[in-house]
Amino acid sequence: MAAKLTPTQSVLNVLLHVVMALMVLYCLIPLVWLFFSSTKTNEDLYTSNGMWFGKHFALWQNIVDTFQFNGGVYPRWLLNTIVYAVVAGLGATLFATFAGYAIATMRFHGRKALIWVTLLFMSIPSTVITVPLFLLYSKLGMTGTPWAVILPQLSNPFGLYLMIIYAQTSIPISLVEAARIDGANTWTIFWKIAFPLLSPGFVTTLLFALVSVWNNYFLPLIMLNDVHDYPLTVGLNVWMKMAGDASFHVVPNNLILTGSLLAIIPLIIAFLFLQKYWQSGLASGAVKE
Repeated sequence: MAAKLTPTQSVLNVLLHVVMALMVLYCLIPLVWLFFSSTKTNEDLYTSNGMWFGKHFALWQNIVDTFQFNGGVYPRWLLNTIVYAVVAGLGATLFATFAGYAIATMRFHGRKALIWVTLLFMSIPSTVITVPLFLLYSKLGMTGTPWAVILPQLSNPFGLYLMIIYAQTSIPISLVEAARIDGANTWTIFWKIAFPLLSPGFVTTLLFALVSVWNNYFLPLIMLNDVHDYPLTVGLNVWMKMAGDASFHVVPNNLILTGSLLAIIPLIIAFLFLQKYWQSGLASGAVKE
């Protein structure tokens, strides 16, 4: 039987629920506004309630126009973003998983130093090192290519630290040692024993990495010079600047908003698809002794 809450605890409980509800509204209101705005014509954006539909439901036409506008460059930006996110996000997660497993289960000189270096790099904002990275890749002759966007993002200090902590708590050292005694090599132990135990942490790190690469703006902005290589973050910002500059062909604001709405759909799909593996892994790990 649940213990009865005291008056003070009841008040705190209500306050916590109010704060949570406000946080949910804070996150949802911009998305709701974006959805309703994407269903309107450019004229309805300025003559209708922002939190409701306009006179004409133009979502499907807006999607078609967005994909066809400016020579059909939006699909190219979308494809670029998917490629950057999948290659860099998955690569960063694999490297973080390999390194996190090694640091958590193996004993070698410099192990603690690596952990401290990882913590140090976690405290450095990515924008601080973007300009030095540009100078480095410029010397290598790689600026202006997709590799200048992908390679720097293969390093994920937060993901590495997350996998170190997760590996330390989910992989019994005795299990690894028993596998070695039975003759299993390092790769067999990792893929057959460690990786299934690390899968919830792997999926969590992958989600963070995908979102980070997908939303990255500053790095591709300074690394890329061809508009056809831009990701959605940079491309949509170009449209916004064109819309505000009379010297350019005017970009309808409803197309910019529709493009922004379409840009978040792949992330939602990825989260919903990976969530079941994340939750099932956590649930299975919770009953292990």
